[in-house]
Amino acid sequence: MDALHETPDGKIKIDEKCVGCVLCREACPYDAIRIRTTLSEPIREPVPIINPKLCLNCGACVSACRTGAIQLVSSGGEEVHSEIDEEKCIRCGYCARVCPAEAIKYGEILPRSVVGGKALVVDQNTCIGCMTCTRVCPSKAAINVGEVSKLPYIDPAYCARCEECMNVCPSSSIKYLPRDVAYKKFGKIKTAEIVSELLEKESEKLAGEVAKVNSILNGIATDISLSHDEDQFEIDVTDLLKDEINKIIDTDFEIEDMEEIIQKITPKREITVSDEKCIGCNVCVEECPVNCIEMETPSPVRISGECVYCGKCVEMCPVEAISLKEELFEVINGRILFIRRSIREPRTGLVVPDIALCQACGVCVNKCPVNALRLENDEIVVDSDKCILCGACEIICPLNAIKLELNQDYNKNEDLK
Repeated sequence: MDALHETPDGKIKIDEKCVGCVLCREACPYDAIRIRTTLSEPIREPVPIINPKLCLNCGACVSACRTGAIQLVSSGGEEVHSEIDEEKCIRCGYCARVCPAEAIKYGEILPRSVVGGKALVVDQNTCIGCMTCTRVCPSKAAINVGEVSKLPYIDPAYCARCEECMNVCPSSSIKYLPRDVAYKKFGKIKTAEIVSELLEKESEKLAGEVAKVNSILNGIATDISLSHDEDQFEIDVTDLLKDEINKIIDTDFEIEDMEEIIQKITPKREITVSDEKCIGCNVCVEECPVNCIEMETPSPVRISGECVYCGKCVEMCPVEAISLKEELFEVINGRILFIRRSIREPRTGLVVPDIALCQACGVCVNKCPVNALRLENDEIVVDSDKCILCGACEIICPLNAIKLELNQDYNKNEDLK
């Protein structure tokens, strides 16, 4: 709709073109957009009229009414017939459609829906997810929002075919289809929803177990790290990890499951400067891409907390006075290893944005310490000449839309023992 504009002072302005589709609110990673809506009173069709002379007393309308607004009554000299409670009636039109004697009339509503066995369907490919249809629908449970697609869909069994949703849809995504086609589409969506619900329950269970496994990994890493003084080593912790997991988790974890968890854990890095070796040559200060190294007495140089552990200073130091160590878990040949190694050179690889996931919020651009990222046409562009593969963008991205693809052997040392 082109309703969003950025003012010269960097603020976002929303003008009168806005149709209230809430896509901006859903896309904002900081929940910084709030929408206040004032809905008009719904347009109410007249209460259906029942002709007692035509009523067959079959009770079809009573069974079809979702709100219990219709009852079979007998008054005066009239035969038993259906009667509608105006306070309970929601003007959905169910009674008029199921009446076999056409004894119920519903004003001007349903002009096309009763012809040819049609049903309303939301086109998931063109729907913009504004949820306007859910707000105007007079029939409860007729329009639902999918957990999988996050888009509305219509249940033909509950839809009153009043066309209110069709009339207000800003993207013209609601249309009539043959009832058999509509039910097939609804069946596919409903099946996906059921499967999603089952998977979500399993995911919640798995998430709790993953948290426990992560706690175990941190405990093992801390214990091993404190008990070893070597600069480099690797220890097989497969059996120890399995024993610890079996103590608190019923489910048997396979190595493949552990590998997926381990890949999500950021390696721990630590950088130190040897005062005895450092000659104060100032090479590291000039080389540091984030300006976190400075000359300071009595120590020759000091590295501040802004360090991103890129390894450039380690590579350039002529007297090997700077030490950068990395501790991590790795799965190698079906075994889980805890590894400590010295980093002697910068990382190599690529930063790869996922264009499909990225919302162009610019968080990674602002976070990048070397200004290697920029937004062009709402897409992230990486300047490989500036990028130091520090991983700050990967960590800060709220949608996990940017990944580091590192070369596996960029700093593995041949003398690792």
